[in-house]
Amino acid sequence: MRHDHAAELKLAAERLEGTAKHTQLIASPVLSEMTGHTILLKPENLQVTGSFKIRGAYNKIASLTDDELARGIVTASAGNHAQGVAYAARERGAKATILMPQITPPLKVDATKAYGADVVLHGDVFDEAAAYAIELSQSEGMTYVPPFDDYEVLCGQGTIAMEILEDCPEVTDIVVPLGGGGLGAGVALAVKTFRPDVRVIGAIPEGSPAWRKSLDSARVVAADKVVTSAEGVAVRRPGDLTFALLNEFLDDLIEVSERDINEMILLMLEKHKMVVEAAGAVSLAALEHLNLRSRKFAEAAGEHVVVPIMSGGNIDTVTIGAVIQKGMIARGRIMNFEVELPDTPGQLVKVATILAKARANVIALDHDQFKANGHYTNSVALGVTVETNGPEHIEQVLQMMRDAGYTPKRIY
Repeated sequence: MRHDHAAELKLAAERLEGTAKHTQLIASPVLSEMTGHTILLKPENLQVTGSFKIRGAYNKIASLTDDELARGIVTASAGNHAQGVAYAARERGAKATILMPQITPPLKVDATKAYGADVVLHGDVFDEAAAYAIELSQSEGMTYVPPFDDYEVLCGQGTIAMEILEDCPEVTDIVVPLGGGGLGAGVALAVKTFRPDVRVIGAIPEGSPAWRKSLDSARVVAADKVVTSAEGVAVRRPGDLTFALLNEFLDDLIEVSERDINEMILLMLEKHKMVVEAAGAVSLAALEHLNLRSRKFAEAAGEHVVVPIMSGGNIDTVTIGAVIQKGMIARGRIMNFEVELPDTPGQLVKVATILAKARANVIALDHDQFKANGHYTNSVALGVTVETNGPEHIEQVLQMMRDAGYTPKRIY
């Protein structure tokens, strides 16, 4: 905390020159219209290795001595820090061993191995993998590169804020997702060093409450459990250094739901043609809640120019498929219902005709005579999944089924 922060941040920017991309801000008309504020995206999902993590990892490894590099590097990560360390280690000629939680998506595991690192899957959450990585560093003499609770690492992440301040002098608010806190602490440190008038607002999933508990208690408090699809911010305990900085410099904190996160992943795909992972969408999900959940934001006079940091874009195709389906269901674009039919010829055709007239495109039918409630009354159960145009269209389809004498039960 007694460092010359301005000098260290500028040194980090110099080290990263030619290694990390200076990601350019992207205007978002759709989010600006949705929120009523000027929204400019900071797309770290387009960064080298697909995440902001390369910044902190490289800055830390670039600060090591030749002897430390020769003894090898070890770290723990849910994925993005792993790739950053693997990439940076390769660039600096050092061997890297990466500990990853067993829940880490295969995409991130394979990408990390592709940079030449040895990957060891250990534990159910990040904290368990980190404990084993520290144990290895002590027993094997390797240099441990922390994913967030380290001054050089967070200074590397702080270069993101320096780019934002350079590219958008009129910025009023920066929204940043919080996991261990390295990104948030680095951004907050840079902002309050160079532009203390700019607000830094943290964003967390509702299922990852450690930062809320810690800030409310004015001390580091571990969460009892973490339940979120955003594995990049699924951390039970904030870092000590990152907490000290954010407890002093963070202006506000907003919690978002899993539905908020999924809808923003889908919106980025549809409107900006960009892939963003769940952790990277947390800051986007907070945008709609700024007016109601951030007192400092709501009370600030004048126009708001808001920059949410999309921290990463490393998401596997299976997850993307699930997110798209959930998002379409939430928007009323897909609907599933069950209905019991008389077990007589022509009933399935009758239902199909109703759906055709309602212009509901059939995705799937499940015709099961053993699923019906009246097993002894000549009835069959029909499950129907259709593509729809929104909530009003869904109600129209269901009403047409009722008008035909059926009793449909909407499942989702």
